Order: sequence, then C-alpha cells, then structure tokens
Amino acid sequence: MPSLWKIRCFVARSAREVTHGGLLYWSWIVALLALVGFGFAAYLEQLDHGLITTSMRDQVSWAFYIGNFTFLVGVAAAAVMLVIPAYVYDWKPIKEVVILGELLAIASLVMCALFVLVDVGRPDRLWHLVPGIGYLNLPSSLLAWDVIVLNGYLALNLCIATYVLYSLFVGGQPRKGIFKLLVLLSIPCAIAIHTVTAFLYNGIPARPFWNSAILAPRFLASAFCSGPAVLLILMQLLRRFTRFEIPDAAIWKIAELMAYAMFVNLFLLGAEVFKEYYSNTEHLIHMRYMFTGLDGQSSIVPYMWFSVVASLIAFVLFLVPATRRNPMTLNLGCVLIWAGVYIEKGMGLVIPGLTPDTLGEIYEYFPSRSEVVISIGIFSVGSLLFTLMVKVATPILLGEFRLRSPSRHFAGTPHPSSGHPFVQSQGSQPQTSTGRVESGRG
Repeated sequence: MPSLWKIRCFVARSAREVTHGGLLYWSWIVALLALVGFGFAAYLEQLDHGLITTSMRDQVSWAFYIGNFTFLVGVAAAAVMLVIPAYVYDWKPIKEVVILGELLAIASLVMCALFVLVDVGRPDRLWHLVPGIGYLNLPSSLLAWDVIVLNGYLALNLCIATYVLYSLFVGGQPRKGIFKLLVLLSIPCAIAIHTVTAFLYNGIPARPFWNSAILAPRFLASAFCSGPAVLLILMQLLRRFTRFEIPDAAIWKIAELMAYAMFVNLFLLGAEVFKEYYSNTEHLIHMRYMFTGLDGQSSIVPYMWFSVVASLIAFVLFLVPATRRNPMTLNLGCVLIWAGVYIEKGMGLVIPGLTPDTLGEIYEYFPSRSEVVISIGIFSVGSLLFTLMVKVATPILLGEFRLRSPSRHFAGTPHPSSGHPFVQSQGSQPQTSTGRVESGRG
C-alpha cells in the first residue's frame, strides 16, 4: 500500500511541475485560460436566457454540442489503436507511448461530459442520472448505458495513468500482471463507449438516416482515424521540445494503422451512399440534403464534400510509405483526417439525420455565436487538462524526477525503473540521503 507521505510528495511535486515552465509554455496556458473564460461567460448567458441563445429548435434539437460530443467519444476510444499493437502484439516502440493515448482519452471524456452539460437546458436536473440518488432506468435506457460506459472508461484510464506515473515516481515499476490486465481491459471498454454512443442514434426509429446496422462499425472506424491523428502531432511536438525519444518506427506504424482504418471508414460510407441512392426510397431525402441539397437548401453541402475529399487525400497520404514517412505530408494528412472526421461526425451525422424533420419541414441549422464560443471554451478546457497531464507525465517517464530512497543510495543499487517500457531515457540523477524528491531540471 502506498504511504500517505509518498502520495503527498507525488501530488506536491506534480503541482510544482505544472507551475514551472518557459515563455512558450505560459503563453499557451494563458491563451487557453482566456478562451475558457470567454466560453464560460457565454455559457452563463445561455443559462440566463436558455437554449434560445443557440440555433437549436424543435426541428433540430441535437446539433453542434452533440456533434462535438460524438466526435470526442471517438477520440477517447482511439487509445486502443496504441494498446493493441503494444500489448496484444507486444510491439515495444508503441509501448513507450501508450500512456499518451490514456491521457488523451481522459481529456476527451472530460470534454464529452462538458458538452452534454451545456446541451442540457436544465443542468440542475442531471442528478436524476446519479446512481443511488436518481434513477438510471436500467437496462432499457440506452442513455443510462452510455453514462455507465463513459464514466467507467474514464475511471479506468485514470487508474492506468495514475498507477503507472505513481509507480515510476516512487522508484518502482508497475506490476506487469496488474498493469497488463488494466490495459487489455481498456480494449473492450474503448469499443463499448463508441458502440453504445452509436446505438443512441441507431435506436431512434423515427430517424431513418441513423437506422443502419453498420453505424457502430462506422463510428469505430472513424474514431481510429481521428484520435491517432492528434497523437501523431503530439509525439512530434514532444520530440521537438523535450528529451522524449519517440522512435520513427512508432509514428510510422500508427500512420499505417490509420490508413487501414481510413479505408474501412470510407468503404462503409460508400456502402451507405450506394444503398440509399440505388434503392431510391423516400429515405434518400436525408442523403440528398447532405450531398446535393434539398429544395434550394444546401448550406451543408460544401462542408460534406470537403469532408469526403479531405478524407480521400489523407487516405492516399497515409497509404503510400513515402508520404507517411515525410513529416510535411504526414502532418498534412493528420490535419485533413481530423477535419474530415470532425465534419462527418458533426454536420454529416447529426444535422442530416434531423433534416427534414418527421413532419417534412426543413430547418437550416447553423451554429450560433454562443454555441461556437462555448464549444471553443470546452475544447480549451480539454487542451488545458491534457497539457497539464503531459507536463507532469513527461519528466516522470523520462526519469527527471523521482522519490529517492536513502537505502538505495547507500546500497548503490541501480534505479528500479530503468528498463521499464515507458521510460525512454534515464539521465543520471543526483543522489542524496534525504529521501526527498529530486529533479534533474533544478
């Protein structure tokens, strides 16, 4: 059992770590805090006036907030793209960066919760979903299942990240049996969170656009594209600004796996388009609204074609070894696939599914200023949280601060965490007999 003193040292040293940084670090933090402030002010206005400040109406009651929620659930599930090759196929280069996927999942799930919060007109009534206080209406309510799997996956990722970082901090190693069990458990949990989210759409019989058996596989395929795109850019930033020695092989392998996922995503989208246009039933109306416009209403059409073209270009860039190994085309592909999936999961999923409505009325939805500002604020909260977690995790993984044990110093034994798959570089650290925390960065 960890001692209270060790836990206090871990918390105190982590707090100290996030309050130390250079000009670039603090400029980034201040910019994020400013955006969070603007978003919070817009949310207070929404609370005061109600959802009338948004562009949502009876015809389109799920919109920008729920589109962002759906996209971020996919980003959270994408950690499995690192776990499978690392621990199912025992590929060491990716083992070293699995923790980054877990941290990204934590930040994404926090943003998911915030987007649900701002989408609810009466957030004070959310206590009805709290087990033991409210009534979840299990097992018939899909919303209840979504609450369970999302919070369960968040708790699991918090356990994994905290356990690994604390074990390394106190100078030990995560127990392989416990750690591997938790990591492998995250695979079905990651699949479950996006599957249940897809079932939320899938189970609404009055919305034929969503009544497709391949909606859940489409969700998973697109998730395995967008999340790793964020991780690829992050890995390159860590290599640039820290001593994190992430091998090219890990980056190239993730890009290769993304190419396969993008092929599946594009194939499933093409299958949906073929089914609707070839059968030419009355349900084609939603697909027509998305790709060609309907009765002169076509504001969404340019975005949808941009999404398809961006995804196709990104697929080619990741498929060809020469372009996925070139930093410029690799990063271009990451941006394109992120933009393509973001539009597909937002405008391309939610809005056409609700347009026309069940009475045949067409309401042209476009996010209001309030929705955009609040959403930017939420993304800034997630970015801030992720930045702070990476700021703590990076020096621990690099061995730049540890809780030194006097007995180890006097015995002259090597650091027990050397050789752990998360630690790329163990710099020589000054030893003392005080038993206090030491930092290689002063």
